Amino acid sequence: MHTHGHGHSHGHGKRGWRGLLTPHSHDSADKVDRAMESSRDGMRALWISLVGLGLTALFQAVVVVFSGSVALLGDTLHNVADALTAIPLALAFLVGRRAANRRYTYGYGRAEEDLAGIAIVLVIAASSALAGYEAVDRLLHPRPVHNLFAVAIAAVVGFAGNELVARYRITVGRRIGSAALVADGLHARTDGFTSLAVLFGAGGVALGWSWADPVVGLVITGAIVLVLRDAAREIYRRLMDAVDPALVSQAEQTLLETPGIVAVGALRLRWIGHRLHAETDVVLAADLTLVAAHAIAVDAEHRLLHAAPRLAGATVHTDPATADHSALAHHH
Repeated sequence: MHTHGHGHSHGHGKRGWRGLLTPHSHDSADKVDRAMESSRDGMRALWISLVGLGLTALFQAVVVVFSGSVALLGDTLHNVADALTAIPLALAFLVGRRAANRRYTYGYGRAEEDLAGIAIVLVIAASSALAGYEAVDRLLHPRPVHNLFAVAIAAVVGFAGNELVARYRITVGRRIGSAALVADGLHARTDGFTSLAVLFGAGGVALGWSWADPVVGLVITGAIVLVLRDAAREIYRRLMDAVDPALVSQAEQTLLETPGIVAVGALRLRWIGHRLHAETDVVLAADLTLVAAHAIAVDAEHRLLHAAPRLAGATVHTDPATADHSALAHHH
């Protein structure tokens, strides 16, 4: 039995026997550069989002003071909360840059999905509770809403600001593989539609329906709860090491197409931060030399790196084939 632990933490520059194992570009320096670049992209997205939503919320807050609209107040509070989620995400990105050590051998990448993701869910939950409270209080204790035209303008500004931030966060999050940033972007997108709800509330008040403003505030609360559910589900999946089954099938097929591999046993993929890591057991011909088996494992890793997006490294364990092409019983 030959075990080939082949992650990117080991370089391939001048190794090999008689040129059999050729160097390639997926060395540790490249991996660190890619991780740093992803973190920089994430940080840039966070600060741009913070500024964009901050300015949007500031404009809305001024209108709230002069209008007394509880629906707009709820939307403003939600925008403030959404902007503040940049803080735990930024801290997580900074922590995720720390190098692996003997205690945290995989590094600190999970701070982004675990710690920051939980913080974001808590912030969304708090904003929904506060918005709901204000809306119910206004229903029980009615107060007039003034400057309806300004409220309508603030609603449109809120929609535009949130949609721009949402598109930017989702695009960057998907590019760097950050579930937390994508979840935050989806949150901002829903905020945009809740801002439009404020517009309907203002219209209702203009028609003489004084209850329209707090009712819209309750609708906004319901929308926030739906966002909370989706964000919590996404973060839960990452906490439980969930991956897209289609990605597993793609990696499995890539391994089976690698010359020299007879069969594929266990294949495990997991996210650490916004990078994937793989471990797999493969079956090779029993009469191969150690060097030949190693070369096949290197080739398998190469193919996985190019086939699976955001894969940072793979550990390929090789077993000799038996008469029925199954060495996987060695692991059971």
